[in-house]
Amino acid sequence: GDVIHRMLTATQYIAPLMANFNPSYSQNSTVQYLDNGTVFVVQWDKVYLQGKEDMGSFTFQAALHSSGRIVFGYKEIPVPVLQISASQHPVKAGLSDAFMVLNPSPDVPESRRRTIYEYHRVELDTSRISSLSAVEFTPLPTCLQHRSCETCVGSELTFNCSWCHVLQRYL
Repeated sequence: GDVIHRMLTATQYIAPLMANFNPSYSQNSTVQYLDNGTVFVVQWDKVYLQGKEDMGSFTFQAALHSSGRIVFGYKEIPVPVLQISASQHPVKAGLSDAFMVLNPSPDVPESRRRTIYEYHRVELDTSRISSLSAVEFTPLPTCLQHRSCETCVGSELTFNCSWCHVLQRYL
């Protein structure tokens, strides 16, 4: 989006492993990406934790497929993730999404108050992240895949949808 806000970046992420990494510590450390039109991959290769370089290097990646599938791959995790300190930076793995609304402030009419709504989060159990492991997220069917009332009602969705007359589709 076009709005950058510190709390928004804390609630909107795709993170195979979020920690206080320092990619500039070693000349062998890289963060690379590849996009072939079908999959977008970001790889953190031989990166070290800031101030904890003696723990060893980490190599992992996130692959975002055009189908909506997301795969986190962990090649090299030298220490249990639970041992990584969160004092300088949050330590987490998973997915989160949110949006921000700018509301007029009742106290100062020409200013706006930012309200961030986090509407979905999937947190991985970091104790299960280890070398040579992977996690796959597969999207569930949603109302957005349907273009008519009949197809949506006839589908096997596990939540309630509602028809939007403006968009002429279920949401």
